[in-house]
Amino acid sequence: MALTPKQEAFVREYLIDLNATQAAIRAGYSAKTAKQQGQRLLTNVDVQAAVTDGQAKRAEQTGIDAAYVLNRLVEIDQMDVLDILDDAMSLKPVSDWPKVWRQYLSGVDVAEMFEGSGDDRRMVGILKKIKWPDKVKNLELIGKHVGVQAFKDKIEHSGEMSINVLPEDAAL
Repeated sequence: MALTPKQEAFVREYLIDLNATQAAIRAGYSAKTAKQQGQRLLTNVDVQAAVTDGQAKRAEQTGIDAAYVLNRLVEIDQMDVLDILDDAMSLKPVSDWPKVWRQYLSGVDVAEMFEGSGDDRRMVGILKKIKWPDKVKNLELIGKHVGVQAFKDKIEHSGEMSINVLPEDAAL
């Protein structure tokens, strides 16, 4: 079954931020009922198929898939502080840093330190703080990858189970 123009608009809007309520509002559904409409639309088989298709097309266009994400996580895991510090524990020039460090740092803070006040004030140093990516979270994400499965969120059971019903007059 083909989608209505409003359903197509919902799918386009949903793919922007994966927020069903906001997508419903932007697609023209009532703001009062947008939450319910969004939930209802996401249970519609045709809408689900259109969302899945849209996500697949976006993944293909961007080249971002599970392998890409896992490779980036591995790059972060392999970051070594010796790549950006010299033996005296001073930061190397940023232009000498490997690309992975320039891409994945969470932040760099630089603060000048002074002594004295007024005309006697003089700079005595510079404090540089490097904010690493969260390595523990990174390893957890790697471990949750389907192929690794080091951290399972679900416990799976398989096998057969049978239930025998005893007659009411059977002795236990």
